[in-house]
Amino acid sequence: MNQQPLLAYIKKYIDLTAEEETIVLSKIIDRRYLKNQYIIQQGDICKTINFIIAGCTKMFYVDEEGQEHIIMFSVEDWWSSDLGSFITQTPADFNIQCLENTQLIQFTFDKLEGLYKEVPKLERLFRKITERAFVASQKRVVRNFSLSAKEQYLTFKNTYPKIEQRVPQYMIASYLGITKEFLSKIKSQLIQDQ
Repeated sequence: MNQQPLLAYIKKYIDLTAEEETIVLSKIIDRRYLKNQYIIQQGDICKTINFIIAGCTKMFYVDEEGQEHIIMFSVEDWWSSDLGSFITQTPADFNIQCLENTQLIQFTFDKLEGLYKEVPKLERLFRKITERAFVASQKRVVRNFSLSAKEQYLTFKNTYPKIEQRVPQYMIASYLGITKEFLSKIKSQLIQDQ
């Protein structure tokens, strides 16, 4: 598997020596999942943090009535994990399922902890990743409270144009917290407004 996307991603945040790159690459797991396979299921402990080389995933939870609520989508050069479960090694609140055949680079919890000792600057990288995830989560909460469904859809469409082209509309509706019928109505209205 091509590991260059991971190294290029890391270089956005920290510089690694050739020796440190070798150490990092010695700790990874290359993994392929088929469309519809789960990387993690609610209630299981998230054992890996996953960097997407190719493919698309969705993170979601299923409520007591069996309703699916999509929290996020992830594509190439993104991370896809139940971060709370991974960090605390407690049961996952979320499912992560592949929407396409997906290639990942994975770090297990134990190997990542070991890497922090061998290459201490990796802690800075994962701090940055966690900070970005936290900020994105906060912004999403604010958008959910302050924007209309139409404005939320336009924000999603403009922020994640690659995702909108790859994900079924009913999943985008779930992500936005609206019905697929209401999303269709919004899209029809936008076409009329042009």
